[in-house]
Amino acid sequence: MAQEHTVKAFDEDITKLRGLIAEMGGLAEVSMAEAMEALIKGNMDLAASVIARDKRIDSLEAEIDRLAVRTIALRAPLADDLREVIAALKIAGVVERIGDYSKNIAKSAGKIAGRKRFEPLTLIPAMADVAREMVHDVMTAYAARDPVMAQQVVERDEKVDAFYESLFRNLVSYMIENPSTISDCAQLLFVARNIERIGDHATNVAEMVYYAATGAHLTDKEDRGGA
Repeated sequence: MAQEHTVKAFDEDITKLRGLIAEMGGLAEVSMAEAMEALIKGNMDLAASVIARDKRIDSLEAEIDRLAVRTIALRAPLADDLREVIAALKIAGVVERIGDYSKNIAKSAGKIAGRKRFEPLTLIPAMADVAREMVHDVMTAYAARDPVMAQQVVERDEKVDAFYESLFRNLVSYMIENPSTISDCAQLLFVARNIERIGDHATNVAEMVYYAATGAHLTDKEDRGGA
């Protein structure tokens, strides 16, 4: 009877952890979309909403940390169960960083001058769309414990990297040809870098999902860079 109670209690903890991560991922997705809209349209109210939402994402990470540590301490999970808890703990930290990158993009919304005539601004949304889809799909993969979808997210990161390299070249060329836009282009380089890091972090989550579901590691992408 005691063992049955322990199993039930562990299942309840895992269900709560997964629910908290789903909420956290959903908020991160919304922040990404709104940060980009704020950037493109210069909507400072929307930018402020993204910045404010980051506090909720941070609080969810803290709640997940506490629950994960308590679950390990009280339930002493092993093998697959332990992988599940550790994955939740790590994924929460990565999703929190995605929220931070979205906040950074939102903060850039008020720093772009001449928005309507600033051609490089039109290059950013397509890159952001790919990164946002990666975040959406990796959270779906986590909810479904789907290693195949997780692997597909990892493979898509190369597309985001290619976007970043292309944008970097385009923005540098634009700055050389139009020196008056150097400040704006620098902001967009910062935005592009944040989007590229979101793609990297979605890839990190995908690797964790794959490991939690299979017990095997995907081959790490070399030189992915720091947080």
